[in-house]
Amino acid sequence: MENEALSSAPWIHGAFWVLVAVLIFIVAFGARIAVPLGKLLDSRAAAVRQSLDEAAQLKAEAEAMLVDARKKRAQALAEAKDILARAHEEAARAAAELTAEAEMRARARERMAEERIQAAQASAIAEVRSAAVDVAIAATVQALRDGLTAAEDGRLVDHAIAEVPNAFTRRAA
Repeated sequence: MENEALSSAPWIHGAFWVLVAVLIFIVAFGARIAVPLGKLLDSRAAAVRQSLDEAAQLKAEAEAMLVDARKKRAQALAEAKDILARAHEEAARAAAELTAEAEMRARARERMAEERIQAAQASAIAEVRSAAVDVAIAATVQALRDGLTAAEDGRLVDHAIAEVPNAFTRRAA
């Protein structure tokens, strides 16, 4: 049994001595490895902290830019609505002016047409009167020359009336 008790002692196994060697290595070289490893981890933590601070600053700047962009968008929309309203008002005013001007020109042209019609009527009436006078004078002259009877006189008047359209065509030519 004693042999069994000795065989269960931890220093007999190779794993015990490997553990002892690792502990000696850690004690001997642990400080030399821990300090640079700590510095490396500290620098990494500082870099991460700096990146987080920079990200927070960029986020704040982005939020400020977003707020500014929203304000500018709202201002641009308000200006666009104002411009659109003014354009509608200007278009309505221009349409009203053009309508009034068109009506005024139409009335002026209508008056000019009426004046031309009246002048043409007056001219036609004057021509008819002149032709009738010419025919009457010619009939009178012929009647006086010939010393006509009443039947012949009626025939000459009928002939003179029939000649009125021919007198117009001769005057027009």
